[in-house]
Amino acid sequence: MSRNDIKDFSKEQLISWFQEHEIRSFRADQVFKWAYIRNADTFAEMTDLSKKDRELLEKHFSIKRLNIKKKQISSDGSIKYLFQLEDGNFIESVLMPEKNHYTLCISTQVGCGQGCAFCMTARGGFKRNLTASEILAQIRDIKKTMDDPLRLTNIVVMGMGEPLANYRNLISALGIITDTDVGFKFSTRRVTLSTAGLINRFPDLSRDTKISLAVSLNAVDNDTRSMLMPVNKKFPIEALIDACANYPLPHRRKITFEYILIKGVNDSPDQARKLAKLLRPVKAKINIIPFNEHEGSDFKRPEESAIRAFEDVLHSSGYTTIIRYSKGTDISAACGQLGAETAE
Repeated sequence: MSRNDIKDFSKEQLISWFQEHEIRSFRADQVFKWAYIRNADTFAEMTDLSKKDRELLEKHFSIKRLNIKKKQISSDGSIKYLFQLEDGNFIESVLMPEKNHYTLCISTQVGCGQGCAFCMTARGGFKRNLTASEILAQIRDIKKTMDDPLRLTNIVVMGMGEPLANYRNLISALGIITDTDVGFKFSTRRVTLSTAGLINRFPDLSRDTKISLAVSLNAVDNDTRSMLMPVNKKFPIEALIDACANYPLPHRRKITFEYILIKGVNDSPDQARKLAKLLRPVKAKINIIPFNEHEGSDFKRPEESAIRAFEDVLHSSGYTTIIRYSKGTDISAACGQLGAETAE
């Protein structure tokens, strides 16, 4: 008999299963705490459950881990994990050290179907969505390797794939990631989802979760953005900005706009001025990400002077603007560099 990965079950689904098998519903809380807080490998470890209940769980469920095929450590301390999935596909996750904590960048798909011109992940195309259990396993398994897992306080859903194109599994995983009782206990303020702009999912997202939203913008006119990001042909800039302006934000939150700065494409002071004007209707802050060059791309990183000049325009226009110098560039772990096609 094939066993379901228990990480694919919400607490409500597990309670329903328990009721069918005459197990008291509060046991679901205990199981979740073992799986997500204590990071258990087996049901046998769950000693506050009866032996009979543990044996029943073992018969019907598994608590799977991913296969860590490779770990690469960057000179800046970032660690890229190459995971092999049960079907032989690969995904990557990146653990990034900050001043007082760690941030983990997780993937939601094998490959990506968005086709963004600047992104290495797009070159491999879309293979499949990750299950909720595979999304959650990235967090569980990386915490297992950490000396002090409590220092992992931030999650960014901006690894391989477009999160909103795997909506059902994404929301299932986010429910557990932000469950402050029996889940991973991450604050919604410290979980950020990055999207290429699938605005048809914005109403669902704002209803289903209160995590932070980041939008990959990267251009101020439709021709340039459509060249960089094919999604713009379906959801052009005007529609995107309108959707962001109407996105219901929790108190004092802003939408982060990610702007990958590419030499000679979108990096002029005039484009910075147009960006400042474009974002006026939105509660916005801006992350400037200098392009991370990678093999097979003709795009180039701008000079430092151009990066600073772009930032100065936005600052003088009143925007909170941060230049994000990507971590892990020496191990191809930076923004736009994740590939994971093979384990070599």
